[in-house]
Amino acid sequence: MEMANLLGIRSVIYPVENVQTSKDWWTRALGIEPYFDEPFYKGYNIAGFELGLFPAGIKENGPVTYWGVADIDSAFLHFTQNGAVVVRGIEEVGGDIKVAILRSAAGEIFGLIFNPHFKSA
Repeated sequence: MEMANLLGIRSVIYPVENVQTSKDWWTRALGIEPYFDEPFYKGYNIAGFELGLFPAGIKENGPVTYWGVADIDSAFLHFTQNGAVVVRGIEEVGGDIKVAILRSAAGEIFGLIFNPHFKSA
């Protein structure tokens, strides 16, 4: 059986109703400002991992955990060929970063992320 070649957890993205209110709380609670601060996304570097706030997330399913991949196209194909259902197809979200959200054949939501800028701790 072919392996998916996951590189480890990279990000946990929280869908939020009010991104500014969430940013204010997380900034206060973490004691740091987000390293990426745009109206469509706030990203904090927590010990080399991403805590993200996304104002248009899949709220009813809670946060999405993103697994790093070296080649998102082949990883996406691998998982869909093994029964995963596409929730959100591959999208470039800026800075050459690409993400996708899938649902496993058993029902779990998970994400894939290709981030050429990510450096693990």
